[in-house]
Amino acid sequence: MTATPPLGRVGVWSSALVLAPAADMREAAAEIEELGFGALWMPEGLGTKESLSSAALVLSATRRATVCTGIANVWARDPVAMATGARTLADAFPGRFLLGLGVSHRQQVDPRGHRYEKPVAHMRSYLAAMDGAPYHPDPELPRIPRVLAALRRPMLELAQECADGAHPYLVTPEHTAMARDVLGPDRLLCPEQAVLLCDDPAEARQLARERTSWYFELGNYPPSLRAQGFTDADLADGGSDRMIDRLVAWGGVDAIAARVREHLDAGADHVCIQPLARGADPFALEALRELAPALL
Repeated sequence: MTATPPLGRVGVWSSALVLAPAADMREAAAEIEELGFGALWMPEGLGTKESLSSAALVLSATRRATVCTGIANVWARDPVAMATGARTLADAFPGRFLLGLGVSHRQQVDPRGHRYEKPVAHMRSYLAAMDGAPYHPDPELPRIPRVLAALRRPMLELAQECADGAHPYLVTPEHTAMARDVLGPDRLLCPEQAVLLCDDPAEARQLARERTSWYFELGNYPPSLRAQGFTDADLADGGSDRMIDRLVAWGGVDAIAARVREHLDAGADHVCIQPLARGADPFALEALRELAPALL
């Protein structure tokens, strides 16, 4: 296991970091850091901004926070490009970059001209190729700390064996407990948790469905959700109340803080909250300003 950068107990996961204009990214990232969140996480999807260059923009706009890819798609660049790109960021911003890697989903991979198959085997061979990648500017630079987007046991076991931990997405605290059991005590566990400051149950669940229901038909998420104890009935029609309530922490500040504590008590080292955007606030900065004193 390599030395991992400091994350703090709570960070922020935001798709706006790869969707918003660069000037807005920089401004929002700087404010999120000033609020005290220890890490900023960003995804990578088909047609979004590229993950490593976006990380460079966010790193340049901040001074202390760790910046994490959550995740960089392994089908989007070959292992040498991933390894050298990550090392470039680590060289420019020492101790502030964490590489999150994932196999993504068939719907995100096949349109790139690849054939999505055998995700665990593909990830294993990809990591091995990364480890053998040359880096001529500094051949002695150690391997960059990395976590895997791991949902079910086989990928979690690979994260335990070949990475520094796991970054599960769309999971419950019960999943966090299971993941900790698989990873053991010495690997990072950084689950994502969607949050929504809204006290009205009907409004909160409607907004949560609007923001999350597209995942319920995407690639690896339905099998993961079934493994977490949800049924086909839970997955239908935008998600049952039962499932929505466990995947999205909604309510007041205290309710959201309690869900974060559930993950930490279940074994998470760091929880990446994803504040669901409302209105003309893609980074949900208003919610983060309200949440920061309770979560940090």
